[in-house]
Amino acid sequence: MPHSSFRRDWITKPIFRMAQHALPSLSSTEREAIEAGDVWWDAELFTGNPNWKKLLAFAPARLSQEEQQFLSGPVEELCRMLDEWTINWELHDLPPPVWDFLKAKRFFAMIIPKAYGGLGFSAYAHSEVIRKLSSRSICAACTAMVPNSLGPGELLLQFGTKAQQDYWLPRLARGEEIPCFGLTSPEAGSDAASMIDSGVVCRGIYEGREVLGIRLNWHKRYITLGPIATVLGLAFKLHDPDHLIGNRDDIGITLALVPTHLPGINIGRRHLPAMHVFQNGPNWGHDVFIPVDNVIGGVDQVGKGWKMLMSALAAGRGISLPSLSAAGAAFCANVTGAYARIREQFHVSIAKFEAIEERLGRIAATAYLVDAARRMTCAALDDGHHPAVVTAIMKAQATERLRIAVNDAMDVHGGKAIIEGPLNYLGSLYRGVPIAITVEGANIVTRSLIQFGQGAIRCHPFLLKEMSALEDTDRARGLDAFDQAFWGHVGHSLANAMRAWGRAWTGGRFAPAADAGAATPFYRQLSRHAAAFALAVDLSLLTLGGTLKRKEMISARFGDILSELYLSSAALKRWNDEGRQEEDLPLLEYCLEASLATIEVRFDEIIANFPVRPVAWLLRLLIQPLGPRRRGPSDRVVDRCAAIITNPCPARERLTADLFHPAATGGDQNGIALLEHAFALTVAVQPVRDRMHTAHIRDVGQAVKQHTITAEEAAQLKAAADVVAAAIAVDDFAPEELTSRGASSKGDVSSQATSQGPSQRIPAASPPAAAAE
Repeated sequence: MPHSSFRRDWITKPIFRMAQHALPSLSSTEREAIEAGDVWWDAELFTGNPNWKKLLAFAPARLSQEEQQFLSGPVEELCRMLDEWTINWELHDLPPPVWDFLKAKRFFAMIIPKAYGGLGFSAYAHSEVIRKLSSRSICAACTAMVPNSLGPGELLLQFGTKAQQDYWLPRLARGEEIPCFGLTSPEAGSDAASMIDSGVVCRGIYEGREVLGIRLNWHKRYITLGPIATVLGLAFKLHDPDHLIGNRDDIGITLALVPTHLPGINIGRRHLPAMHVFQNGPNWGHDVFIPVDNVIGGVDQVGKGWKMLMSALAAGRGISLPSLSAAGAAFCANVTGAYARIREQFHVSIAKFEAIEERLGRIAATAYLVDAARRMTCAALDDGHHPAVVTAIMKAQATERLRIAVNDAMDVHGGKAIIEGPLNYLGSLYRGVPIAITVEGANIVTRSLIQFGQGAIRCHPFLLKEMSALEDTDRARGLDAFDQAFWGHVGHSLANAMRAWGRAWTGGRFAPAADAGAATPFYRQLSRHAAAFALAVDLSLLTLGGTLKRKEMISARFGDILSELYLSSAALKRWNDEGRQEEDLPLLEYCLEASLATIEVRFDEIIANFPVRPVAWLLRLLIQPLGPRRRGPSDRVVDRCAAIITNPCPARERLTADLFHPAATGGDQNGIALLEHAFALTVAVQPVRDRMHTAHIRDVGQAVKQHTITAEEAAQLKAAADVVAAAIAVDDFAPEELTSRGASSKGDVSSQATSQGPSQRIPAASPPAAAAE
């Protein structure tokens, strides 16, 4: 008997039987989510031995000349048309000229190919557009991002029939149709399987003739662009009781295009998300009839809606919200560094206080890290990858780190940031953070279930093969496939056990690394922790099996480690791609030291809470014999990072590149423009102030009399002081302005509460799900 047959029949077969009960089973929605997209650097990290040369050789994202011209032309022009205070507090919408401009310049068609009249931009260009718009107006950025992310356009491109593409894509590109996508309902947030929105296959009258179609009933909410949409992409559960299109009664989640003018649709009411006025609202459909040809992809795609959604989301989730987050973090670095420099207390710039430096350093490093990961992810997307786990990491981690940066910026600005008005440039961003954290998969779910839960299956070199073999209905074929995958898995685990043990006990000093000068030790530490991660994952799967996905706190910690490995890889790649700038090294050091400290703490928490204690003891021995040792960035590194954003320098310019910088004009001065002008003047007069300080003189007049400074320099000091006073000023209002505004708002609420709205004509909704789209 051949050796392989003996191994399969006498060793593998009993393991095969036990594994059928031990390994986690997948629901249909989980399987479809896992099968959507592909893997990239995340899979390399799961090997336990990432190839750093491969990462550094991967071409960075680049803009074409046409894309660069669009950024410096229409995007810049659009930003000059926007005023967030006017949009949010006076108009409660984008101005009509802005809507016209968005349509005319094809902002809604960045992902639509030129053959259909779109811009046909790369993922990186799409990201850069959203990033720049986000630095000016969240309302405008959300309006532009949605048609280019999860919605009819992306779904038609991937799954639409030729007839659907030829009809809808040119109309979407020209702005003749405004799209939205309806997924979330009161019953189904994160749990799509709970969706009760339904469609029944039947015959009916459409545009005057009898056709085979679907009768729809639904209630959706939180739908961006919904109130003004002309075409609704709708997710619903399809039923075919009369077997008109097949032999199944319950077909499953299906996606269709529904023109919003059809009878039975109620659309137009608006939500007010955290006082942001981008178009968002609920919609309802009662006995709405559409032809079966309106199913995206036609009859062949019925029941495949969840997989289609996950495939579309695999790309879009890595672009839109990470771009907004990268813009927000860089914006915070720009304005907070400038504000800390110009703001004085106790006759000292607050940028000199260590308590402030701590926040400034973290903001600067966060901006560097998030944008590094955004660029690297866009490069992967433009190379043809659709890494679903990576984009989930990006969405969750970028928005969480935006929250950190914005909170730090608010703390440094103090009262300046909490007083609303046209001069407040942080309040809108602060209110917008929870929106970014909630949509496209709430972070609490993404962290606990997706980053690692799906990542372990999708990215592991053998696990998905083993699970597929166990579920194979052909038992002999399944056993053969399992035999190959299982013993490959055993070899993989043993190799990682040796790597992890050796690298842990030597402090990672001999772990593989790229030849990267000052950054080389960081590569070694990431190699050490990648091996430890791979080993810990295998031992967890072996001992916990199907219960692992219910150990959400442990899963979340594994997800944190995977995320830190990915983000740190991106920071190292950015530093390498930008020419290993010495000035940027403090930012890199901060990012890596913070990341390594987090990884070690998460390993310690996993070991301390692992339910199978002998395995926990083994993990402690093999991967963390001395416990967590890293303490995060040193005070020296924090100080140097803070100095980067409080002083004009090339490192600051790289950190805040391509943000929108408004110009101060006449009496209608923008708060950001005033701040940047004050920052420039403060830096310019610093030598004069230093001279006065050396002479122990504070009074300008006395300094002129004693010839410490000239009269011209005294005038410069006064001009700078005047602009600083204007920049740190906050808004105030006459009592009647606020009273009238409040009365108007109260009236609006009252009229809605007493109206017979759609929500009063349908059954009461169940409590909201944990997450919403």
